[in-house]
Amino acid sequence: MIAPVLQKAFPSWVLISIVAILGLRIVFVFLMGLMPQDAYYYLYSENLDLSYFDHPPMIAYFLAATTRIFGKHEWVIKLTDLATTLLTLYCFYLLSQNFLSKKRSLYALILLGSTLMMSILSLITTPDVPLMLLWISSIFLLYKAIFHNQKMYWILSGITMGFAMNSKYTAIALPLGLLLFLLLSNSKRRLLFSIWPWLCILFCIIAFLPVVIWNYQHDFVSFRFQSSSRIDNFEGQKIHIKYLLGTVGHQAAILLPIFLFALFYFIYKYLRKYKLQFFKISDSNLFLLSFFIPIFIGFFSISLLYWVKINWMMPAYLTGSIWLCKYLSFKWIRINLIFSIIFHLLFAIEILFYPVPVKSDDTWMGWKELSTEVKSIKNEFPNSFIFSADDYKTSAVLHFYLHDKIYGKNIIGQPALQFDILDKSLLHLKNKDALFIDSDPQLKSPEIVNPPEKLLPYFDSVSFYKKIEIKNNDKVVRKFNVFYCKNYVPHD
Repeated sequence: MIAPVLQKAFPSWVLISIVAILGLRIVFVFLMGLMPQDAYYYLYSENLDLSYFDHPPMIAYFLAATTRIFGKHEWVIKLTDLATTLLTLYCFYLLSQNFLSKKRSLYALILLGSTLMMSILSLITTPDVPLMLLWISSIFLLYKAIFHNQKMYWILSGITMGFAMNSKYTAIALPLGLLLFLLLSNSKRRLLFSIWPWLCILFCIIAFLPVVIWNYQHDFVSFRFQSSSRIDNFEGQKIHIKYLLGTVGHQAAILLPIFLFALFYFIYKYLRKYKLQFFKISDSNLFLLSFFIPIFIGFFSISLLYWVKINWMMPAYLTGSIWLCKYLSFKWIRINLIFSIIFHLLFAIEILFYPVPVKSDDTWMGWKELSTEVKSIKNEFPNSFIFSADDYKTSAVLHFYLHDKIYGKNIIGQPALQFDILDKSLLHLKNKDALFIDSDPQLKSPEIVNPPEKLLPYFDSVSFYKKIEIKNNDKVVRKFNVFYCKNYVPHD
């Protein structure tokens, strides 16, 4: 359906570029190594529940569905991300046709589909992967309910909004966006006095209830982690221009510069034109903007005080890009596509040859080699348990590759996210020996490493055992220190 229109509407080099970007994403599925996030959310899927410590459960359900069918493989996890993201783009294209001509719908598809944001979603497992699909599905169904007066779509949209909230808590912006639109729209405000929007929100709440039940059973730990713990970080904060500039920088990177700065430009023009006279804005534009501008401007405002993560604004760009393509000429989309080709080629070089080592645990390089080394060491100490203390990353990856129980930093009394939920008591490990795997992402550790002081209160003795070095073309790109810890003393 899309391909014939593409062939008529665009130069051949544009079509070749689109196919090349999609082809690279497919190649990356099979060549890119496991990311820690992939392993962590796979850990979710092995322990299916109504929710989890740091996120709702939808990503676990997606991974469980595919890995139960196709097996526990890196490519299955990444193919799940790619397939879900392609489905998101298809639903995006269907929605865009309600606001744009067929040609401009393709503009929007090219603009959004060629971004690094969509590549990230295609290759790295996060709750944003199902969130984006359920977000765009919710808005599509809401459009059908509101503009086509199809009552059943109110119920369906409520369910998908609830499922979106089961993906990530930021999906609360969906029902809020709906209410914002109905409040501001002169012609649709009357719907607030009908039963349908409220039935929609009721079904949203019902679909979200499993997460509420899980939180009730676990002292609301997930809600507290994602709300009060973050709000506490705002206390006493001063304005930091570097946070704002950092947010602009990473959003320009994932969207590509033309896309982001075009959004700024047209938002400025739009606000200047209409000021706060919302009744002058057409319903179609107001609908798109209700799910875009509050999130976009809201997070950029927050970035003056707090470091905004790279993925927090992603859902806003779904309707934002449709709105933008009402005004943006293909000339600028073509320039953005050129940026995309360059960025994807650089990304391909990095994936294939790793010329610039990532001095962080957020990398795909070296995890399988580490797991092979750790398995060999574990054979020397078969009665020892293994743990790490770099949040979740090393523990989750070792769990994936070793098919063994791996522990997090709750072993030494530190908060350990989902590992805290999986092991509420550690008394069964009392008096056991352990292997501590300590990542050194900055590659700074000396040949002989002193035992980390944080381990000493929990073991009778801790001694340096071995250094693991991962090389790429004879150059050390990852380092890990292994410590042998005797006689664990849990402080439960």
